[in-house]
Amino acid sequence: MKGEVKHRNLIDSFNDAIDGLIQAFRSERNMKIHLIIALLVLLAAIFYNLSRIEFILLFIAINFVIAAEMINTAIETIVDMIKKEYHPLAKKAKNVAAGAVLATAINALVIGYILFYDRIDKFSLSLISRIKTMPVHVTAASLLIVAIAVIIAKSINQTGSFLRGGMPSGHSALAFSLFTCITLISGNALISTLSILMALMVLHSRYEAGIHTTKEIIIGAILGILLTILAFQLAKF
Repeated sequence: MKGEVKHRNLIDSFNDAIDGLIQAFRSERNMKIHLIIALLVLLAAIFYNLSRIEFILLFIAINFVIAAEMINTAIETIVDMIKKEYHPLAKKAKNVAAGAVLATAINALVIGYILFYDRIDKFSLSLISRIKTMPVHVTAASLLIVAIAVIIAKSINQTGSFLRGGMPSGHSALAFSLFTCITLISGNALISTLSILMALMVLHSRYEAGIHTTKEIIIGAILGILLTILAFQLAKF
């Protein structure tokens, strides 16, 4: 009888832990971002046929980020529950927990960059060797196509202006269009990394200022990337 109770308690504990993962994913925007990035990284790892040791390093880095984010969420929830009004120690606890997440995210970024740099650079050289011969006006045309697409989308949705608010984010679309152009033309993984960091800073600024929602920003970025790639593909014919 006691064995059945222990067995049932173990199952309940396991289910509670899974519920914790699901709740974190549903309620925390950062957790969604971490898991989507983790999914893309793992797909890239399979595509580039990483070794067993490299996969282990990726698993550890991803797990650290997800665990740190969940601990951060737990700390924030407890602090909010105990301390309703502002208190400097409560703010310190939240900031330190958020700093732990940032540290693990930077660690994961460095590990991923080291593991993928050579593979991405070699892959890009074969693609870029053909694109480099394209005329400069293809880049300008790509940006214009993206800008027109954003205007059309906002006119259909009847929300915001080109430079402020609405679906999709015009800044996000142009920032990622530029990132795609730089990546395709340069053929250098380092330059591409620096350009995407700048594009992500644009996205972050639009979100923090409350000008766009996460959905508007993400759709804008996807629109910018896809239309730019399409323009460069059409230019090859």
